[in-house]
Amino acid sequence: MSRGLKRTIIVLLVLIGLLVAADFAVAAAAEHQVSQKMREKLALSEDPSVTVRGFPFSAQALRGDYEEVVVSAERLTVGPLREVGAQVVLHHVRIELSELLGSGEKTLRVDEAVGAARINGSDLARQLPGVTKLGIEALTPKELAQEAAQASDPSVGAIDPNTAAKLVATVNVLGQQQVVSAIVVLQLNGQQIVIQPRDIRVGEGGIALPQPVQTTLRNLFTVRINPGTLPFKVTPTKVRAIDGVLEVSGVATNLVIGGAGDNAATLNR
Repeated sequence: MSRGLKRTIIVLLVLIGLLVAADFAVAAAAEHQVSQKMREKLALSEDPSVTVRGFPFSAQALRGDYEEVVVSAERLTVGPLREVGAQVVLHHVRIELSELLGSGEKTLRVDEAVGAARINGSDLARQLPGVTKLGIEALTPKELAQEAAQASDPSVGAIDPNTAAKLVATVNVLGQQQVVSAIVVLQLNGQQIVIQPRDIRVGEGGIALPQPVQTTLRNLFTVRINPGTLPFKVTPTKVRAIDGVLEVSGVATNLVIGGAGDNAATLNR
């Protein structure tokens, strides 16, 4: 390779590096501005995390149309809950770069917002008297069929896997701390998550319990939880177990955030 060609390649690599660095710098500045706007809009105590997906950022900025913006906040307090996670994925956020980076009022127009609130096992355990530890597991159709084969309640076999979950908790049973597993059905009643147990077993081997103990534990695991209003007027339409949490989610469309035409509600906590 000639010395001249080597120099040309080095110059090109340096230019590409500078362009990438500049792209990330502009993206970071824009994310900071959106984060501050979202903190104000959602009435949060600190700036939420904001990520603009897609590369290069500069191309999106020049168009004034950001394909996907993810806004998330953790450890929110909602009533008795202390660790609620909230996330909204905004599709096609439209705002001119000069307005976004400027100091004046900012108006974001959003085609679609997919919002979710998440409740972890620790928060759920605090709502269940006598439960000291609790894990939340999603169930595949195969796993649910295996659970149904061992269940004393035949209705377990008819549960939709999309609404099923397995709760594994440490509970006082007949005066002793026991690991208890409960197959539950997850439903939505308005904004509330409704948990209804169908089959409960104790110990690593999944020993069936006498009916009076089953009834007591069913009552314990029957609970309603309000994770708060989803951001941006997102209407809850689905609840599921995923990644060790309970997630309630929904979709809103054609939002205006900020300015006179604002139609996005503040997060109700």
